[in-house]
Amino acid sequence: MALSWRSWLANEGVKHLCLLIWLSVNVLLFWKTFLLYYQGPEYYYLHQMLGLGLCLSRASASVLNFNCCLILLPMCRTLLAFLRGSQKVASRRTRRLLDKSRTFHITCGVTICIFSGVHVAAHLVNALNFSVNYNEDFLEINVARYRDEDPRKLLFTTVPGLTGVCMVLVLFLMITASTYAIRVSNYDIFWYTHNLFFVFYILLMLHVSGGLLKYQTNLDAHPPGCLSPNRTRHLNIPLPEYFSEHVPEPFPGGFVNSELFVQNEFVKICAEEPKFQANFPQTWLWISLPLCLYCAERLYRCIRSNKPVTIISVISHPSDVIEVRMIKENFKARPGQYIILHCPRVSALENHPFTLTMCPTETKSIFGVHLKIVGDWTERFRDLLLPPPGQDSEILPFIQPRNYPKLYIDGPFGSPFEESLNYEVSLCVAGGIGVTPFASILNTLLDDWRPYKLRRLYFIWVCRDIKSFQWFADLLCVLHNKLWQENRPDYVNIQLYLSQTDGIQKIIGERYQALNSRLFIGRPRWKLLFDEIAKCNRGKTVGVFCCGPSSISKTLHQLSNKNNAYGTKFEYNKESFS
Repeated sequence: MALSWRSWLANEGVKHLCLLIWLSVNVLLFWKTFLLYYQGPEYYYLHQMLGLGLCLSRASASVLNFNCCLILLPMCRTLLAFLRGSQKVASRRTRRLLDKSRTFHITCGVTICIFSGVHVAAHLVNALNFSVNYNEDFLEINVARYRDEDPRKLLFTTVPGLTGVCMVLVLFLMITASTYAIRVSNYDIFWYTHNLFFVFYILLMLHVSGGLLKYQTNLDAHPPGCLSPNRTRHLNIPLPEYFSEHVPEPFPGGFVNSELFVQNEFVKICAEEPKFQANFPQTWLWISLPLCLYCAERLYRCIRSNKPVTIISVISHPSDVIEVRMIKENFKARPGQYIILHCPRVSALENHPFTLTMCPTETKSIFGVHLKIVGDWTERFRDLLLPPPGQDSEILPFIQPRNYPKLYIDGPFGSPFEESLNYEVSLCVAGGIGVTPFASILNTLLDDWRPYKLRRLYFIWVCRDIKSFQWFADLLCVLHNKLWQENRPDYVNIQLYLSQTDGIQKIIGERYQALNSRLFIGRPRWKLLFDEIAKCNRGKTVGVFCCGPSSISKTLHQLSNKNNAYGTKFEYNKESFS
């Protein structure tokens, strides 16, 4: 099946255009800064001392400033949620671009790591050159105190050197703890180390305050490379007599310049020593606005989330999943959004995001989340919400009224799944617990489907354990029965796939007969599914939404970009659940 340029442009075009613009700005900054320090007359003497190390260190610093500025913007979640939900961003393509914020954050992070390596290597060369190329004629630009001073002293006894070493350590911790293996095995380590970014930015501001690199300020009175009066003594030339005979007109300010023919070359002679001044720190110009914006948002989120929610009930579901239903005054959210839970009794600082599976409406204010017990935080949280398991713990669902711990929420925040109700046709694919964002959408359709553009929903859910379908079996059955009563049986097409089974089983039993006919053994045949959807929705745009394993996501992404014979365009939207 050939690639569909129409679908490819819809899915990849804007993303690649923005990536190209970002890449071009990085290249332009690097090249212009490199040329400035390589050819700029104000850095002539400094470049003679340090060589390419100077150019590479400053060029990489420009790229670092740019990306340290941008990396904070995708983390302004409240701002992104506002832009996504406001009428100011009416274009669906623009809203979908906001969903790439996490990817862009990672891209900037990787870029910071790469150019930090270049920056560090260049400055190690600079430290060596400061020591080896100590210049007695221009003492101001020397960082070393004498020739052949140990370069390690320059690294550990100067503010830029010491802060640079500390930043490398902080960055190393942040990057290594951000790997997939660490995030999956121990999310606590990732969360705590990632919050060291604030320390990194403080060190960054201090790093540029040392003023070690200096530029020449009196270029008119002292052209780079000319001989100063104290240096002409080595040539045995009576400078005042030469000036009086050959140069009657002084420069403005009383400085005299001339030329001297020495060893078959003309050498410029100037009457003023070069003057140097430290570079004005520019890093704060790059990062101050994004940092202030991020801090203001965090303050707003802290104020917004300072009142605990009221836990209405806690329901234990099969396969280590619990459902928490809550209520909070003036809390509003859209289907597909997520919140961040913070329970001080579990951890004083740590918190975790969870997708809303039930959103508040005009008629009810209850909202809820489903949590799969997969780590230390969720295990401790479950133990606080539910009593120790007993003999009757297998009778599920189990509702236990008790005194719950204080629970705070931050959000809601936007996600790609908000767009599922804005397509006329949507394909929602879930893998395991990845069903949670679609649960809130199904709950919304259960209340009333008429206000939304959506007119047909294909819902595909793949699970390994047959008991996992019990998480939302009641919701699926109630929605199915309601649509049948309203004579719209085709509004939602439900397909449930059990990927692993020891034998022929019914989904849950007689209670959920409506779902038994929609249960299939094995995995979906994705290409046939896409062909069927394209055939039934000729010439339309279908929104594809996936929350599950990367293997399923990759397959859906590829099929969304493929051509079909029916003129149907598939727009791919993804939420990473790891």
